[in-house]
Amino acid sequence: MEEDRLYHDPELADFYDLENGWERSPDFAYCRMLAEGAASVLDLGCGTGELAVALSGGRTVVGVDPAPAMLAIARGKPGAGGIDFIEGDARTLRLGRRFDLVVLTGHAFQVFLTREDRAAALATIAAHLAPGGRFVFDSRNPACREWEEWGPEASMRLVDHPRFGPVAAWNDVAHDPATGIVTYGTHYEIRATGKRLSAASRIAFPDKAELEALLTAAGLRAERWLGDWEGSDWQPGAAEIIPLGGLG
Repeated sequence: MEEDRLYHDPELADFYDLENGWERSPDFAYCRMLAEGAASVLDLGCGTGELAVALSGGRTVVGVDPAPAMLAIARGKPGAGGIDFIEGDARTLRLGRRFDLVVLTGHAFQVFLTREDRAAALATIAAHLAPGGRFVFDSRNPACREWEEWGPEASMRLVDHPRFGPVAAWNDVAHDPATGIVTYGTHYEIRATGKRLSAASRIAFPDKAELEALLTAAGLRAERWLGDWEGSDWQPGAAEIIPLGGLG
């Protein structure tokens, strides 16, 4: 995969937490519930470390991400001192350790653009999952065509950055029907200077049938399929595809 400037460029990475409103994220609450009783957690695609920090009380937490700019933010957060943040690729990572809980949230699974890459990421989950351990990850349901809501007009917003001040932000999007891959641009224009920061990101939208087959091939088993992070069961019109399970 090519490096995505949205995560690898320090100036762009600095917007990540501002844009994601972690205190309102239902995946945080759900993952906290899953972590109860878990002595160890592996957070794949940990980004700026917000979830890893939230899960770190009284347990071993390892956060892995391929973007040094994101990890630099993670390591500087209050409460991050006891977390082992590692630069690594979820397709090839092998730590030689197993964990009670492995999480891959924030739709990070969708950065794996090919079936082979997705299979490799799931093999990594299986390789790091302890007997009796659990995993969870999320992927947007392609049937809902959420990318159609990501155009410039619908996405226009104002971000109040602590260093840059007011920043106009918007997205643009293109969908390739042949591959199912969506390319979306993220744009920030600093009002005070007119400077513009932009990145183009590519994500895939595998369907549930493919994920079922890949889980089985990786030696994993979904105990439940959720349709959202509030814990609703999956149905064809659900916005999310969230498998929750363990080793097969």
